[in-house]
Amino acid sequence: MADRLTGKVALITGGTSGIGAATAELFVAEGAQVAIAGRSEEKGQALADALGDKAIYLKCDVTQEADIAATVAAANDAFGRLDILFNNAGGPVGAPIDKLSQDHIDYGVKLLLSSAILGTRYAIEPMKASGGGVIINNSSVAALRYRQGDILYSSLKAGVTHFTKMAGIELAPHNIRVNCISPGAIATPIFYGGSGRANTLTDEENAQKMEKLKSNLAKAVPLKQTGLASDIAEAALYLSSDAGRFVNCHDLVVDAGRTSMFYEPND
Repeated sequence: MADRLTGKVALITGGTSGIGAATAELFVAEGAQVAIAGRSEEKGQALADALGDKAIYLKCDVTQEADIAATVAAANDAFGRLDILFNNAGGPVGAPIDKLSQDHIDYGVKLLLSSAILGTRYAIEPMKASGGGVIINNSSVAALRYRQGDILYSSLKAGVTHFTKMAGIELAPHNIRVNCISPGAIATPIFYGGSGRANTLTDEENAQKMEKLKSNLAKAVPLKQTGLASDIAEAALYLSSDAGRFVNCHDLVVDAGRTSMFYEPND
């Protein structure tokens, strides 16, 4: 199948690399028109150019409400409708509990939680005008159990998951489904500082670190396989397509069984 999203318009935040980029590629391959939103103009425009006339790049900092509102409006204006919103943007935000500051908290709330809330808020009217839609929030297994992320990140992702369920109830009368995905450890450059503006690694160094990362992550799950950005993209496709039409208020865990494993406190 290569037409599961034909006629649909999607907006993906954090769409310039990693999970967002993989999802943009898959959605276009499945027939969607896609607005790729993110802070990296060079990466975003290069990806949009590579995907052809079904994709555009929109510069967006999801820690700024005005950027979120403008990006949703721009995507709707560019393609004439909005059917799918993937609130995917995120990243590390915290510190050890005894080192946390108000600055950590403020930035974390804006990046991880309010971005999903405000993205949802501004997508409502365009989706209602389109006859309904699908909103997906990228949560995390850190929301479900200890030692999957720092305490601030984990707490905020738990907020994302609960917001998803509440929003799904409130928006269901408008034919808007709201779900979230909780990835396990997915092999992306963010794990070793190879993503974003701080990246100073060469292509060869990135490749070496990625191979080592994949090997280490595979050892940490029952399936002994590495989670890839494409695995989360496929989950987003299912939730966005007609195949997921009866799924609402759901947290789709994609972690190869990691959250079902038991760890002693000192593991």
